[in-house]
Amino acid sequence: MRNWTLPEYIEDVLPAEAARIELLRRRLLDLFQVHGYQYVIPPLLEYLESLITGVGHDLDLATFKVVDQLTGRLMGVRADTTPQAARIDAHMLNNQGVSRLCYAGSVLRTNPDGLAQTREPLQIGAELFGHASVESDIEIQRLMIKALQAAGVESLHIDFSHVGIFRHLVRESNIRPSLEQALYGALQSKDQSAVSDLAIGLDKATRDALCVLTELNGGSEILEDAQKYLPSTKPITQALSDLRQVSEKLADMNANVSFDLAELRGYHYHSGMVFAAYAQGYTGPLALGGRYDEVGSVFGRARPATGFSLDLRGIVIALPLAELPKGIFAPYEMDVALANKIEALRAEGHVVVQELPGHEAHRSELNCDRKLVKKDQQWQVVAAPELVS
Repeated sequence: MRNWTLPEYIEDVLPAEAARIELLRRRLLDLFQVHGYQYVIPPLLEYLESLITGVGHDLDLATFKVVDQLTGRLMGVRADTTPQAARIDAHMLNNQGVSRLCYAGSVLRTNPDGLAQTREPLQIGAELFGHASVESDIEIQRLMIKALQAAGVESLHIDFSHVGIFRHLVRESNIRPSLEQALYGALQSKDQSAVSDLAIGLDKATRDALCVLTELNGGSEILEDAQKYLPSTKPITQALSDLRQVSEKLADMNANVSFDLAELRGYHYHSGMVFAAYAQGYTGPLALGGRYDEVGSVFGRARPATGFSLDLRGIVIALPLAELPKGIFAPYEMDVALANKIEALRAEGHVVVQELPGHEAHRSELNCDRKLVKKDQQWQVVAAPELVS
């Protein structure tokens, strides 16, 4: 194997793509900041129990493990930043009221996923801690939509569900864990006959409710059907009320909203409303989020929480291609006026590339379409079509 070969699904990010990613990263972090979200930079490595305890088997499988040579303890390379943000809120900040945190950085996963199909997504996200009601869910959802629109994504479609409905049915009927897992799988595939067969030993009301979940997908009208066919218990009634508020409060965001009450993504991790953002022309979800009130308890301080994250690189790859901005070519001369002109242009935000001696034959590689020339004792910028390869 050649020593410059990278592992499967691990790639370099080359200049044009890297520039777009960095521009978008800055734009989104600025957006989060003006909404009151404070930037944090968690470590890439943590002790394994901090990274995966309480967040489900899926994240455990996605996490690379290493042995700490200093302590002998097992460590993990983060596969998701959300648990780290929950730890920071629980123990480093220790706020009693609402905390708003945001982050941006690479995560590493054992298998490729997401839009970019990479094992090293560049994850950016926002998390809100300390508020348990639907208003904070809506704040996070509106911020997610603004972030995707700021990235240039059009015709957004947001799909909602609420894992609390299925969880309530399971608890009320004392469904054993093995049957719960089987029902979860059948609901994910919307296999009503399988759900019916698995629920054969349950009371009729629970069995009917589980079966009807497979049909409850569509626009806001399905929430009325859900109210009609699901048990009128307080948790289910509240969940449906929250989903209705979401439909109303996002009406001005220029995004289509739908519901799929059999969708249980992150069931072992999330505790309430979950959502995913899609858009025409993209093969998968652009952003994922939801409520995860129970995660903080593993850090000794349970706090209600909701948030979302997206893969910057995946979005950039899926957007239309764009070239690096062209620069201004400057000759190599020991001229004070030239040096001053170059610094003035750079201060204005222009890219100015000064040639180094001996590389005159490679000027077309410098990505410049203008050049500095001396006219009437002054350095001026003029077009340079001969530099464009």
